[in-house]
This record gives sequence, structure tokens and C-alpha cells, in this order.
Amino acid sequence: MAVLVTGGAGYIGSHMVLALIDAGEDVVVLDNLSTGFRACVHPQARLVVGDVADAALVERLISEHGIEAVVHFAAKLIVPESVTDPLDYYLANTVKTRALLSTLLAANVKRFVFSSTAAVYGTTGMEPVSEDAATLPISPYGSSKLMTEWMLRDSAAAYGLNYVALRYFNVAGADPLGRSGQLTQNATHLIKVACESAVGKRPGMEVFGTDYPTPDGTCVRDYIHVTDLVSAHLDALRHLRAGGETLTLNCGYGTGYSVLEVIDTVQRVSGVNFPVKMSPRRAGDPPAIVAGAARIRANLGWKPALDYLPTIVEHALKWERKHAAKSSAAA
Repeated sequence: MAVLVTGGAGYIGSHMVLALIDAGEDVVVLDNLSTGFRACVHPQARLVVGDVADAALVERLISEHGIEAVVHFAAKLIVPESVTDPLDYYLANTVKTRALLSTLLAANVKRFVFSSTAAVYGTTGMEPVSEDAATLPISPYGSSKLMTEWMLRDSAAAYGLNYVALRYFNVAGADPLGRSGQLTQNATHLIKVACESAVGKRPGMEVFGTDYPTPDGTCVRDYIHVTDLVSAHLDALRHLRAGGETLTLNCGYGTGYSVLEVIDTVQRVSGVNFPVKMSPRRAGDPPAIVAGAARIRANLGWKPALDYLPTIVEHALKWERKHAAKSSAAA
């Protein structure tokens, strides 16, 4: 029996594959490599290049590899881009997931772990947001993920689908052993951008919006180490295999940091005082969002091990320096 990881050549997906292989699982990766990287896939995993909406391909993988559970990462995820091209996001994140679910249910594959997002909440206050909060997304990205959550809910009621939807807050860092990290070109994630600036990949960086109703005027976010995030997915998979109930859970630490606090941490850890430009707000960015993180600990027994912003930054910097050195050597 095997686990199918969609989007397993991407940033978070490749870390999930590492965790599954480390746990002795048989893993099949399905990725169209539009944003993922073949080199990021663990050599013990089987990489199949293709689309999650290709029913014939997914049916073949289920049959050939005995797929018994799916961890679904394949998606588009840049909030400002979703504002300018919403239909592309609804296609990639909602329509194609609907096609995948239809194929899985027809083949009686009913264990499903879904990569959702805190963007389903929209604008919140400074206090941690619980899973019971209203879901009022302010970007097509958030809406596309919320629509998929609705499909999961209704499929569970109608067809017996067993799922855990994990609402990610801001994922950052890299594998502590240096086996994988974020390779995304023209990345928009704050810690990634700041670390690239620290190692000279960028001449500097921008802060988008300094007039938000937060303590220092910049956006506040809850940053979670990618290794802790994928450990939550392993816990979710164990939960489903043990016959656990369907769950929707926040995946964050419950601590918020502003953009300026993150930049200061990157500059202190790296020892590099890179240039920072103040710019107007971007569309689709809520002022603050921090996870109410009690429920995932209670329901899954999740115990994060890397809940410390300087550690997240240290691992991200190590990854960026490694790849900056590779680029220099190649040149």
C-alpha cells in the first residue's frame, strides 16, 4: 500500500515526501512540475509527471501502486496573483481538486489530507483565530481553498470520505538536514525573500504596507517551520488510519510576528544589513492573522519541535547559502 503525494516536487510537498520516506512509507509523487523541481523529490519515491485532474492517470496509479491515502498539496498559492488571474486559481485549486476527488472516490480511496490555508478566514483581529471563526476570504486564493473545503465536507457526508483539512499559516524554513528547501523562482514568501536578500540573491527587498492597524504598521503573521507542518500531516494520516473522524484544523504556533520583526530577525541571524524599501500595500493581504493552535494539539497530539523564529530563519538561511554557493561554483 502506498501514499500518493500530489505536488510532491514542490516546497512543502517535497518535505512531506521526506517525512514519509523517513517513516518507512511507500510514496508515489504526482506533480506536473510547473512550479516543482524533479531534484527535490526523494530518490526512494516514485515521481510521476502529470496532472491531478487526469482521471486515467490517477486510476492507473491507484491500481499499480495500491494507493490507500492521498496528501494533496498541488495548487497555486500566490495571493496577489490570484487577484489578477482568479479563474486560473479556481481551475487549479478547486476544479482540478474536484476531478481528483471524483477519481479517488470511484476507486474507493477515502483517506485524504488536504493542504488548506488560513486565507479562508480573511481579515481578522490581532487575537488568535479559531477554527470556528467566520470564513470570509478576501482573495480568490482563499476562496478557491474554502470551496474545496466545502467539497470535502459534502463528500464526507455523501460518500464516506475521511479527511483532515489543515489550514496553514505562514510556512517557512527548510529541512534541518539540508535535504530540501524552497527553490521557487521569484518567491513572495517573506522569510524566503529576506534570506535571499541576506545572501545576495536579491539587491534588497520591499515591505508592502506600513499603515496597517498593527503595533508597527506592518502585517502580522504566524510563521510555522515546514518540518513541524509536515509532522502535522503525518499525525493526520495516522489519525485517519486509526479510524479517526473528519477534522478541519489550524496549523500554526499561535504567535504573531510583524514584517519588520521578521526582517530584523533575518538581519540579526545573517549578520547582513540588506536594503529594505517601504512600498504601498498589496491587494489581498489581511493586516494580521495568528493561529488559535489548541485544537490540533488536542485532536492529533501534534507536538511542534521547531517553534522558534530564529531557528526557522537559521534553517532557511542555511538552505539559501547552500544554493548560492552552488550557483557561484557553476558560474
